[in-house]
Amino acid sequence: MLNIAITGAGGRMGQTLTRLLADSDEAKLTVAVERRGSPHVGVDVAAFTATESNGVVVVDDIESVVEQFDILIDFSQPEATVENLSVCARHGKAMVIGTTGMNADQISQVQTASQKIPICMASNFATGVNLCFKLAEMAARALGDEVDIEISETHHRHKKDAPSGTALSLGKSVASPLDLDFDAAARFGMERQVSGRDSKTISFSSVRAGDVVGDHTVLFAAEGERIEITHKASSRAAFARGALRAAHWLNAKTPGLYDMQDVLNLK
Repeated sequence: MLNIAITGAGGRMGQTLTRLLADSDEAKLTVAVERRGSPHVGVDVAAFTATESNGVVVVDDIESVVEQFDILIDFSQPEATVENLSVCARHGKAMVIGTTGMNADQISQVQTASQKIPICMASNFATGVNLCFKLAEMAARALGDEVDIEISETHHRHKKDAPSGTALSLGKSVASPLDLDFDAAARFGMERQVSGRDSKTISFSSVRAGDVVGDHTVLFAAEGERIEITHKASSRAAFARGALRAAHWLNAKTPGLYDMQDVLNLK
């Protein structure tokens, strides 16, 4: 039985993961963590997840319970994630990281920690999204520079980063086979006055509205035809199931930095 710790236990993903683990025969929730000052600290997770209690009470100090879990699943904020990373690296605990919006220094810290512990980090853990990454790469390789590429994404009003980490990963998936430097090719938003489309660019657009879980589309537009690769998430369960799949896969791995493409054998 795999013992799982979850950060952000009171959040949308934390609650979804808790409910999935309650029905699992292969893994169980043994640690639930929330930020200091959260009203959930000291509360049994069953009280806000509508699950049967297994005695797990939310804590705000992961180091105090580090011996109670095998793998930490972290869908929190960048600053919290790197703090948890430090604890896990010191104690030899594997991590599944779904946090987005990390800066270069924070990503570097993840890379350094992966020399000590196995880490699976992905912008999106849904199986369908990761298949879209592969399909987008294949489409870009086949279509070459004959197309204009637009990536659009929509999320709920509370999402803080834009474009989403998934949209950026889609952009990198198409940039590589086209031999484009992603940072140079990416265009975020379109100016009111446009003099013409540069075929060596990848354009992004974002919408934040309502309670949309997550929609992503890659548009390849050529003369006389268009190809669209779209993924629409109707529930966070898709992300949670993928994260648990990654945790089981990671449990047998040596230290290193992996992603969901490794888990699904899509590389």
